[in-house]
Amino acid sequence: MKQFLRNNGLSIAFLILFLIAITGQLFSGLQQYNKQSQEDGKAPMSLRQYFSTGHFLQATFENWESEFLQMALFVVLTISLRQKGSSESKKPNGLEKVDRNPSKKRKDVPWAVKKGGPILAIYKHSLTIVLLLLFALSFALHFYGSLKDENEELTGKGIPPASMAKYITNSRFWFESFQNWQSEFLSVFAIVVLSIFLRQQGSPQSKAVDAPHSQTGE
Repeated sequence: MKQFLRNNGLSIAFLILFLIAITGQLFSGLQQYNKQSQEDGKAPMSLRQYFSTGHFLQATFENWESEFLQMALFVVLTISLRQKGSSESKKPNGLEKVDRNPSKKRKDVPWAVKKGGPILAIYKHSLTIVLLLLFALSFALHFYGSLKDENEELTGKGIPPASMAKYITNSRFWFESFQNWQSEFLSVFAIVVLSIFLRQQGSPQSKAVDAPHSQTGE
C-alpha cells in the first residue's frame, strides 16, 4: 500500500482535492439555489433533485470545458511553438526525446507501439484526441445545462422556453464560456512566462534554481 501511495501520490492528492471541491460546490450551490427559490416563492429542492438542475450542470461543465480546452491547446501548441527560457517549452532549436519516432526495439514499449499501423498512428496523438473529446463532451453538457437553467428561469416567469437552435447564439451561453476560457489562457501565459525568471526548488514545472534565465526546458 505504501508503495502504491508513493507511486501515485500526485494523482491521488488531486483526486481527493477534486472530490472535496465538487462536494463543496454541490452543497453551496444547493444552498444558493434554494435561497433564490425561496425568494421566488418556490419550495426548496433536495440534494438529489439538485444534481439534475441546469444550475448545477451549467456551473460544473462550463469549468470542465475550459480546462480541457486549455490542456488540449497547450499540448498541441507546444509541439511547434517555443518560448525561450521557459520550463514549459522545448528548446528553441533541434529535436528532443518527445520528437523521436517510436521504436519497437525499446524496452517495455506500450502495446500500441508493438502493434504498429493505424493503432500506432492514433496512439501517437491519443493525448490530444482524448482531451479534445473531453472538451467537446463538456461543451455539449455545458450547453445542455445552461439551456436547461435558462428555460427553468423563463418558465418561472411565464415566458416560452428557448430552443437549442436559438440558444446557441445566446450571449449568456457564450459569456459563460469566454469568462472561463480567458482565465485559463491567462494562467498558461503566466506559467510559461513566470517560469523563465522564477523558480520552485523540487518542482518539475520549474527549472533548477541555479539555471540561467535563458535555459529552456526543465
